[in-house]
Amino acid sequence: MAAACEFSGELNAFIDEWKTKPGNLIMILHKVQEEKGYISKESAVEVAERTGMPLARVYGTMTFYHFFKTVKPGKNRISVCLGTACYLKGGQDLIDEARTLLGLASGEITTHDGLFSVEPVRCIGCCGLAPVLTVNGDVYGKLSKNQIDEIIATYQNK
Repeated sequence: MAAACEFSGELNAFIDEWKTKPGNLIMILHKVQEEKGYISKESAVEVAERTGMPLARVYGTMTFYHFFKTVKPGKNRISVCLGTACYLKGGQDLIDEARTLLGLASGEITTHDGLFSVEPVRCIGCCGLAPVLTVNGDVYGKLSKNQIDEIIATYQNK
């Protein structure tokens, strides 16, 4: 059982305000992820208990929507666009190269040291710069996989 003190006072107040409103679960999960960076098993249990919802419903919602993260992201979040323009210009190659350079095995999102995470996103909105990736919101465009090592190196000591 997760302790209620796991959440900040602001998040607890938000849950109390929203727990009886229609559509509350998605709003609450967004707020949990905003505060924690992801939704841990303990956080999901706490949300279920606090809202009176079955844990299966909480997990079902978390796993249905791609936006919700169930794995703690790395300190440096690498997001690679796989929208149509980026995909056609090599977005998948960027993901594959980043994962290889960081030693991520199949299915892993975050490096063992917690320094980096790599994930695809659907569209960053920079189609004219395709293919594009972001690191902590910094945008890098018109990339080739040969540039990924240098970008990663920039963030290794930050």
